[in-house]
Amino acid sequence: MGRTMLVTAHTGRDNAVRSARQVAERLAAAGITVRTLAGETSYPGGEEVPAGPAAAEGTELVIVLGGDGSLLRAAELSRPAKVPLIGVNLGHVGFLAEADPDGLDDMVDRVVARQYTVEERMTLDVTVQGRDTGWALNEATVEKAARERMIDVITEVDGRPLSRWGCDGVVCSTPTGSTAYAFSAGGPVVWPDVEALLMVPISAHALFAPPMAVSPQSVLAVELIAGDELSGAVLWCDGRRKVDLPPGARVEVRRGTLPVLLARLHGPGPAGFTDRLVAKFGLPVSGWRGRSWEDAGEHA
Repeated sequence: MGRTMLVTAHTGRDNAVRSARQVAERLAAAGITVRTLAGETSYPGGEEVPAGPAAAEGTELVIVLGGDGSLLRAAELSRPAKVPLIGVNLGHVGFLAEADPDGLDDMVDRVVARQYTVEERMTLDVTVQGRDTGWALNEATVEKAARERMIDVITEVDGRPLSRWGCDGVVCSTPTGSTAYAFSAGGPVVWPDVEALLMVPISAHALFAPPMAVSPQSVLAVELIAGDELSGAVLWCDGRRKVDLPPGARVEVRRGTLPVLLARLHGPGPAGFTDRLVAKFGLPVSGWRGRSWEDAGEHA
């Protein structure tokens, strides 16, 4: 069976387009069919497909050149096809990406050699007023529509009311999203092998409004207080898909039935994520000795 990979890039960045061409050429030289999205840069011998749900079907990998936003966009194609994503960071932090530009050739060589593993990442399924509305890899956020006004909400966990807040919004996040919007709102960093759902208030005016981690089997709900006609609110899924919420709306968030698959070149699990945190946030680790004290003790 021949191998096919979908290559997609942030077309607004020249470096992303150049890098995508470089990836396509190396894949083609290895005998792999390159698929691209219509409207993006095409490549000699490439297979161009519409940017829709079927774009990733039948491919081995979706290779993304851009930032985390580009990877979230590509997840909309890869998730229904159950195909892994792998990203090359050409943005800022690029927490979801697996490689940086200087490691581009090595990434392609390892992909060609099938030297990668695949992780499942939890997603969220979201309903509004009991109707399926969308899904998210990082977070589903209920937030105010007008800058000058707060929204008044009641939060709920597993069918029981938790608290009422006047706030700028509420983030419901996966562990993957704990380093995205939830992190900016003051939520905890959660290692991706920890299964949990997060609820993080945004600028809540309340004595009790901490970030909370609950069971992955839990159902989170955010209800807008009925009768507050002036405080408009919106639902955002991954900051990409928007739903205007009517007064009194009820938003429910639960674990998604279909995960997103991420291809990894580096070590999976807690140690790999720890190294990623240090690298992406430039964390100070000088002076660390690890377990060298044990070796010293043996020779004391």
